[in-house]
Amino acid sequence: MDTDRTTTPDRKQEARMSTVELTKDNFDEIVSGNDFVLIDFWAEWCGPCKSFGPIFERSSEKHDDLVFAKVDTEAQPELAQAFQIQSIPTVMIVRDNIAVFAQPGALPEAALEDVIDQARKLDMDEVRASVAEAQQAGQEQQAQG
Repeated sequence: MDTDRTTTPDRKQEARMSTVELTKDNFDEIVSGNDFVLIDFWAEWCGPCKSFGPIFERSSEKHDDLVFAKVDTEAQPELAQAFQIQSIPTVMIVRDNIAVFAQPGALPEAALEDVIDQARKLDMDEVRASVAEAQQAGQEQQAQG
């Protein structure tokens, strides 16, 4: 029957094609609940943010297996402060709850695609080991200080 054409996976895919708005209320749920999240920190008054928005949106349509999310820094100052966002737009990639990329400035489309490709290729076991080493070194430095 034709009535069964719209299945749950199709709806899920459609939902993923557009970006998700991140707020302090849903941030942990979305970032913790997904393996790979691209975040665009932006504001309505920001010219470069407006020019980067369509690039981010087109990329979300190409990568429907990833979560694309936006944080309006004016509406969500706590999130901007928590991530020490000092310039917008800033693009951040979080894989397995670890920020693996963060860069201020509007990326050209090819650069954004390259960053996504590099982040996909990361060996997350190596990243976790590196994070653990950095945390250990920081604790040792604190103990000495």
